[in-house]
Amino acid sequence: MARRLLRRPDFRRLLLTRLASQFGDGMFQAALAGTVLFNPQRAADPVDVAAGFAVLLVPYSLLGPFVGVWLDRWSRRQVLLVANAVRALLVAGVAALVVAGVGGPAFYLAGLAVFSVNRFVLSALSAGLPHTCDRPSLVSANALSTTAGAVSTVLGGGVAIGVQSLLARGDSGYAVLALCAAGPYLLGSAIVAGFARDHLGPDHTSRAATTSARDVLHGMLAGARHVLDSRPATWVLTLMAVHRICFGVLTLLTLLLYRTTLEPVGLFFPVGLPGIAQVLGAGAVGTLLAAVLTPPAVRRWGKGRWTTGVLLLGGAGQLGLGLPFLAPTIVAAGFLLGFVAQAVKICVDSTLQEVVHDDFRGRVFSVYDAVFNVTFVLALVLGALTLPASGASVPALVLVGVLYVAAAAGNAARGTFAPSPALR
Repeated sequence: MARRLLRRPDFRRLLLTRLASQFGDGMFQAALAGTVLFNPQRAADPVDVAAGFAVLLVPYSLLGPFVGVWLDRWSRRQVLLVANAVRALLVAGVAALVVAGVGGPAFYLAGLAVFSVNRFVLSALSAGLPHTCDRPSLVSANALSTTAGAVSTVLGGGVAIGVQSLLARGDSGYAVLALCAAGPYLLGSAIVAGFARDHLGPDHTSRAATTSARDVLHGMLAGARHVLDSRPATWVLTLMAVHRICFGVLTLLTLLLYRTTLEPVGLFFPVGLPGIAQVLGAGAVGTLLAAVLTPPAVRRWGKGRWTTGVLLLGGAGQLGLGLPFLAPTIVAAGFLLGFVAQAVKICVDSTLQEVVHDDFRGRVFSVYDAVFNVTFVLALVLGALTLPASGASVPALVLVGVLYVAAAAGNAARGTFAPSPALR
């Protein structure tokens, strides 16, 4: 199936656009993480970390439904071209602030600007994907594109961490990393420029941008009604919200462990930022494995049964691997979390693409991204208020296990992700 997809020039071009864009995301995110979390010139406690994520993600997530309305009216090819170019300019501004040692509101607002434009890119990539493959190939197309994008993000972060080891420590080194992200963003713009203006949709002929806030609000409500009319769409968004709560708690727990608690194990399991990079690398391998196994598993058992099994694996695995609080088992838990996250995301993405009409797809995926980020931030805030500074929290891991098992039980009781006939 992957070979057949890659024979399509339009699918390859959209995939390369995603790879370049998300490689830049990895570099930029590594620069931010280094600046805020592991830079001795800027010490941050768990509440600071959660507040930083909230400032960066919540406002731009609230922008999502408005972006969705515009994506259902504007050429998605143009959105990808312009948004990547704008991000290249914005990261240069962030780099300048880092060099100047500017923190606080100005720093977070600059980061927020980059993340806000990212909203257009990710939503447009998902909304445009069905225009580059046939419907029977959607699961495989999502598996290949989203997995490759996730791996590209990790690779970008890994390259950034490798480059940082060669640069001066402190703000100047992280500023160079942030600036380097501009290159992949500009490459993404150049690649997507090869599409015809209308190739990625939307399908309808009226593409005038909405300028009235009232019109935007009406569009948002129409998109929400479209989701609520589809039980599969409503359910998979709920399922993703539960998963992202677990993901957020585990993210903060892992950051705290690598900052303050874990000890290096030989030469192969470091701590600090290199240790975080190792966990991300293990997660990328898990993501790749999920991309390989999910399409045949879905063909054999269906999206519902496969997702139920994966969620059960996530609950048991995070408890079993997390509780020793040792670097090797945390890396293994990162591998498992990458597998679970990607397997669930492939099924959720393909379900939404199946049941949502193209004229609403941009709005629905923007709402999806908002749910994706807001639930993650809520979990971080909860963790910041409850986790010990060491990150070694047995109750937090038990909570994650219970949530995964409860989601699996609900999914098993529901039975199937099949689209309702009215929305096929």
